Amino acid sequence: MSDSSAIAAAPRTLGAHLSVAGGVERAPERALEVGASTLQIFTKQPNRWAEPRIADERGAAFRGEVARTGISYAVSHDSYLINLASPTGHLWRRSAECFRGELERAALLGLDAIVTHPGNATDGDRESGIERNAQAVTEAMEAVPASPRVLLELTAGAGTSVGGTLEELARIIELIPERERTRVGVCFDTCHAWVGGLDLAGDYEGVWMRAEDTIGLDRIEVFHMNDALAPFGSHRDRHEHIGEGTIGLEPFRRLMNDERFLHLPKILETPKGEDGVEADRRNLAVLRELRAG
Repeated sequence: MSDSSAIAAAPRTLGAHLSVAGGVERAPERALEVGASTLQIFTKQPNRWAEPRIADERGAAFRGEVARTGISYAVSHDSYLINLASPTGHLWRRSAECFRGELERAALLGLDAIVTHPGNATDGDRESGIERNAQAVTEAMEAVPASPRVLLELTAGAGTSVGGTLEELARIIELIPERERTRVGVCFDTCHAWVGGLDLAGDYEGVWMRAEDTIGLDRIEVFHMNDALAPFGSHRDRHEHIGEGTIGLEPFRRLMNDERFLHLPKILETPKGEDGVEADRRNLAVLRELRAG
């Protein structure tokens, strides 16, 4: 099957996190190469503070490639250095400014959303960390009113990280003023959910009942589809190939066939290994087979 045929045959929700090496505009073609119809990218080096400016012509080239390749949904992930829950004033301010830059680049590229980790309350005061996150997200959205949607990612809940429970995500959203709150959703990471104590294998429907009671199912806008290397409830954020980890295939089969979520983008963040193209193709093929089954 050719690359173009593969993307046409795939469920229009499936995608992967892809490299922007050589220019952000190359990512949509890489999506075609692995048979994806949605994609996630970094708009800067995720482990550096440097704030690059994307030239207008490069942004236009990316948007043109998204249209040409038929990508149905494109999202970015913010920098790993950003900590919008930090109790340290200068780090919080730098993180807030960096997050604003993420929104500006996402807007230039015409992305649908940006996924963000809520951060770490390193002083142990989780409620204050949640409040600081909501403040920073609000400031950034006010400064970039034309930015795409902001999706708070459910984390693995390790150590002092906030956003490791649906209740904490709900609290962040609650603290964002209503005029910006309408632009905020949730990214549900299956690995993070599992190691964070949400039993997708043993209590699948219970997970979604809890989601409905906290954030509301309509707040979930993207899935990160990752199996887990670590055990259930371990809070260890280690991703594994679909069906090869501790979650197993069945919860992914149910997700791929759940009518409530059929329309939502489902994006891989599984290990790339030595051949990232082949790894993504293999994991996407597993998900397609689960959908077909």
